[in-house]
Amino acid sequence: MKSKQEVLDSILTQGMLPLFFYENAEVSLEVTRTLYKAGVRVFEYTNRGKAALENFKQLKELQQAEMPDLHLGIGTIKSINEADAFITAGADFIVSPIVNPEVARMAHDQHMLWIPGCMTPTEIYTAQCNDAALIKLFPANILGPAFLSSIKELFPGQLFMPTGGVELEAENIATWFKAGVCAVGMGSKLVSKKVLEDKLYDQLFNDTQKAIELVQTSR
Repeated sequence: MKSKQEVLDSILTQGMLPLFFYENAEVSLEVTRTLYKAGVRVFEYTNRGKAALENFKQLKELQQAEMPDLHLGIGTIKSINEADAFITAGADFIVSPIVNPEVARMAHDQHMLWIPGCMTPTEIYTAQCNDAALIKLFPANILGPAFLSSIKELFPGQLFMPTGGVELEAENIATWFKAGVCAVGMGSKLVSKKVLEDKLYDQLFNDTQKAIELVQTSR
């Protein structure tokens, strides 16, 4: 398992966190290979379907065999049962759509990075009380950059990352960084349903390189 600081540093360096789930294991493996070839060194597989755990185990085997410098996290973790299953499977970090203090404790006990999802100042404060080094603003398309601009002074030094609806275009990404985020989560706007269903790996490769470039020029 990668250390908490190592994973956090990798997210901060990359400036974006790709995330996806797909039922087909082989497609999941190929998407991971494509992201890696495009320069991704940290990403989140999401616990969004029955095949997630078994697919994740195969991704861990791929990581160990072909990409030891990849940090592989699991997202959409809401309960300690889910957290336990994926920690056992070798997750390098945990991402949640909610703030569950029990999941936070379990991650901290394993010296793992825990990234909870927050939508209100109260949730952000609760996440901070549970030692969240990085907080996910979710859903980002509903909250918008103006939300962060208006509340960030309440939480000096806190790291934020918007997820959910961040667009693969310069103005949107730049606006988020101007508002004060340290990274952006990139889900279906990068790893789209069409990319997954039609196995558009070349398009994904090009879009991922574009996303990394946009992040670097937006900071």
